[in-house]
Amino acid sequence: MSWTFLSNHGHVIVQLARNPELKISELADLVGITERRVAAILRELQEAGYILVAKEGRRNYYQVNLDGRLRHDAESAKSVGDLIAVLR
Repeated sequence: MSWTFLSNHGHVIVQLARNPELKISELADLVGITERRVAAILRELQEAGYILVAKEGRRNYYQVNLDGRLRHDAESAKSVGDLIAVLR
């Protein structure tokens, strides 16, 4: 497979919307990228306000900001929630 419709960022946020308790290693397996890349994507999504991260003990729990706007000009009128709704 040489390309997909979603970026790795898109895949990560979709997986977190489905299961906010996923570990980085589980996300890496689901998306097909390294744990290091997942960690970088999580930082970028958090810094941009697309996810909130809550720590409970040693575990992280993620909350997806469904109101966040998609970043490309062609889709900026749509929200992350709109994308998630299509993919559920």
